[in-house]
Amino acid sequence: MEQSKEINAINNESWRDKLKSMNLQLLVMAGAILFIMLFFSIMTDWSYLTPRNISNLFRQTAITGILAIGMVFVIISGEIDLSVGSMMGLLGGCAAIMDVWFGLPLPLTIAITLTAGFLLGAWNGWWVAYRKVPSFIVTLAGMLAFRGILIGITDGTTVAPTSEAMSLIGQSYLPNLFSLILGTACLALYFGWQKKQNINRAQYNLPTSTTGASLLKSSFIGIAVLSLILVLNNYRGVPTPVLLLTIFLIGGTILASKTRFGRRIYAIGGNIDAARLSGINVEKTKLKVYAMNGFLVAIAGLILSSRLGAGSPSAGNIAELDAIAACVIGGASMAGGVGTVIGAVIGAFIMASLDNGMSMMDVPTFWQYVVKGAILLLAVWMDSATKQRR
Repeated sequence: MEQSKEINAINNESWRDKLKSMNLQLLVMAGAILFIMLFFSIMTDWSYLTPRNISNLFRQTAITGILAIGMVFVIISGEIDLSVGSMMGLLGGCAAIMDVWFGLPLPLTIAITLTAGFLLGAWNGWWVAYRKVPSFIVTLAGMLAFRGILIGITDGTTVAPTSEAMSLIGQSYLPNLFSLILGTACLALYFGWQKKQNINRAQYNLPTSTTGASLLKSSFIGIAVLSLILVLNNYRGVPTPVLLLTIFLIGGTILASKTRFGRRIYAIGGNIDAARLSGINVEKTKLKVYAMNGFLVAIAGLILSSRLGAGSPSAGNIAELDAIAACVIGGASMAGGVGTVIGAVIGAFIMASLDNGMSMMDVPTFWQYVVKGAILLLAVWMDSATKQRR
């Protein structure tokens, strides 16, 4: 009996430590976002916070965010993917070629692009998982090869203009009333799910949030979501890419925290030998992670080509660095086993905010690279420092 109480106390303490760490991380990222918003607003005479620019900012976030969702699973599994930028450019270029040169129907273009992304991701995963080639080398080779193929099939020229149907993916907006109804419905489902989670935790004597804390959290989330929808509606509405990002954010979060596959990814990244001894098929799981990542890269490629209205040989250049930086800023550890989907998306928003703000200030391109490189280095250093303290 006493031993059981000790185990429960240890588990509760571990849960509280994780909760404190997560809350601290979210507070730091929220503080960083507020600072970035305030700084660029002052420097641009508050034009940074206009509904039009906020809409543009969230559309920029959508592409990096979707890439980061796939990347964070790869990083959690203890691997890396340097090819996502070139793969996104290649898949987006292929979609533009099918649309402009061959005039294929949009559903067929989407289906072929998504299938190609899945297969290219699985190709990377096969080399990493079954041939035991380091992921850094495999994806570095992919980065070079995919970029070369893109330049070859486009003959180094821009493929444009894409059709009106194609533009719906990256340039369309949701109707205002539909956005409000959808946002309210999603909030209601989320609050219901949270309540059910608290009831389940209480049944097993696990720690739960107090009524006041839950109410405060729910109020903050509800006000933030509805305010954002109203701001976006004040321009042209919620951009379709933002809706896609939200869908993959919710799906990725459920996959990571509520499924057996998600737990296996964390186990492999945390301790691959222990995961293998516990009966997890490490190779098959890693192959699935890379295939899923390739599928999400294809989504991002379609949005990019649709938004640009063209397929460009330089599309997606160094986008992999933005995705990796977003994951690290969001709390993912390059050593594997640590990271969240929501953290990766928040990191993507921070990276997009910096890009957007520096572009509005006409900061030279070389300084933009310097700033983003410094932020990536700082984020990795903070992760290392935190690990040493533990």
